[in-house]
Amino acid sequence: MEFNEEYNNGDVITFNPNGFTDSFPVADENSVLKRVFKWMALGLGISGVSAFAGLYGIIYMVYAGMESAANILMWVLLIGELILVWQFTKRLPTMSAKSAKICFIAYSIIDGLTMSVFLLAYTTSSVFITFLVTASMFGIAALYGKLTKNNLNSWGTYLIMGLWGIIIAGIVNIFILNSVIDFVVTVLGIVIFIGLTAYDTNKIKQYSEEVGLTSNEEVDKVVIYGALQLYLDFINLFIKLLRLLGKRRD
Repeated sequence: MEFNEEYNNGDVITFNPNGFTDSFPVADENSVLKRVFKWMALGLGISGVSAFAGLYGIIYMVYAGMESAANILMWVLLIGELILVWQFTKRLPTMSAKSAKICFIAYSIIDGLTMSVFLLAYTTSSVFITFLVTASMFGIAALYGKLTKNNLNSWGTYLIMGLWGIIIAGIVNIFILNSVIDFVVTVLGIVIFIGLTAYDTNKIKQYSEEVGLTSNEEVDKVVIYGALQLYLDFINLFIKLLRLLGKRRD
């Protein structure tokens, strides 16, 4: 005979008569995805505040005659951001959930500071409109990834190949400055990051369904990893759309 005890958070623990506790899922697909999107939204909010703080910091440094120092600082932040996200994803399986949350928040702050250059380059109204367009496109793609009954794992290889393709083309175009290549890379980037949004959402859903997370620590780490992936999808989609739709300051 087994005895069930249900707690306020909805988790059910099953006890057997021999005194052992059976393994049990502590979260289902819907609760995991909800937490993922909450953390992603938190990251975006932190980045937004950080971006405006960085904007005022850049303006102050320019008016104070420290333009070269501002440029150096932005490069340091950009390199630090890349190192942090690389180390974060590499070490996430072995780090604690608390450390993962701290790293995610730290990355959101640094990414927001580097994003302040877009607030400086584009008008506030066009940034706001582009954000709304990004949120709409991201939401539709994420909803598809959640609701579809198909497994989207087959998309992964093509999307990653496409991502590397636009990265390489973008680097090459830094030197040749071809407007046609820039436009094609931007449009392809939008398509790829919409696809990655659906793919990553579907992957999180599939993982939480098939694996059956049996500890709060596991759930927290999956949530933070998922939030980071979707955060990156959103930010990159926003940047590509801003390059296409944004109006530059005079």
